[in-house]
Amino acid sequence: MAQPERIAVLGAGSWGTTFAKVLADAGNDVALWARRPQVAQEINETRRNGSYLPGIELPERLRATDDAAEAVHAAEFVVLAVPSQTLRENLAGWQPLLPAEATLVSLAKGVELSTLKRMSQVVGEVADVPMQQVAVVSGPNLAKEIAAGQPTATVVACPDEERAVALQKACFTPYFRPYTNTDMVGIEISGACKNVIALACGIAAGLGFGHNTMSSLITRGLAETTRLGVALGADPMTFAGLAGLGDLVATCSSPLSRNRTFGERLGRGETLAQAQEAAHGQVSEGVKSCSSIRQLADRHGVEMPITDVVHRVCHEGLEPGPATAELLGRERKAE
Repeated sequence: MAQPERIAVLGAGSWGTTFAKVLADAGNDVALWARRPQVAQEINETRRNGSYLPGIELPERLRATDDAAEAVHAAEFVVLAVPSQTLRENLAGWQPLLPAEATLVSLAKGVELSTLKRMSQVVGEVADVPMQQVAVVSGPNLAKEIAAGQPTATVVACPDEERAVALQKACFTPYFRPYTNTDMVGIEISGACKNVIALACGIAAGLGFGHNTMSSLITRGLAETTRLGVALGADPMTFAGLAGLGDLVATCSSPLSRNRTFGERLGRGETLAQAQEAAHGQVSEGVKSCSSIRQLADRHGVEMPITDVVHRVCHEGLEPGPATAELLGRERKAE
């Protein structure tokens, strides 16, 4: 499969715009769909997306449109850059427009609330394509750092290795190094769960705890994420890689992480509504996914104490202080 000449990215938020920039910098012609016409106009006229990536100049090979049909026309890759819990609704509207043989690439990280399905499963179902036609991108990929050209690595996963390699070529730049993988389950479970663990780290930081606490949460969070992934058929080695430990450390540690900063506000005593208002009306992915991940774990008999506590803080009124005490007071056992 030759390197594609035309790629569509549907969603002009910070990560969608950043990944579109990566694809254009890699030598592709990229059509970026924006829901709001004024965002598309700003990108085309000023080479900027000031709402999401202030100060970043976008390449000439990236053009924006608010017409989804125009964006996906003849595209060899269609990148889906919308939040996990809105993916189904958005994709249902786009499905009739999709080129029949295009590889559908999900950037979303989450587990769907109503069905407990991973994002690739939602894509395959709604788009009515075989799973070999669906890919995901996941790794330590904080959008603002990548948009600024800071080096990072990521994982492109697809059951069809040929498509994975083609996507790898399409997004390879001097600052963005993609590795291929065929373990979709491990990649997606890592991406969904790390948002929840980052919320826990943010809550702990908001309570005033330091690096020992963060390291403990990251390590035990990785353990419970791995347990769930293995129960679902993932390769345990995936969780030690870029989409596992790599993404987990970045999301739990960086002030650029929305999940980490959202958790900090909760730890400082803000309500969910107050934290959402401070985040310009956005709820972090982890706040929603913690519930579906907990249900998925229960269904498969997997113990996920950090996820359980985060769910109860976010949705059942558990105070952050007692939540931390509960985690520390669990029964003694071998690691």
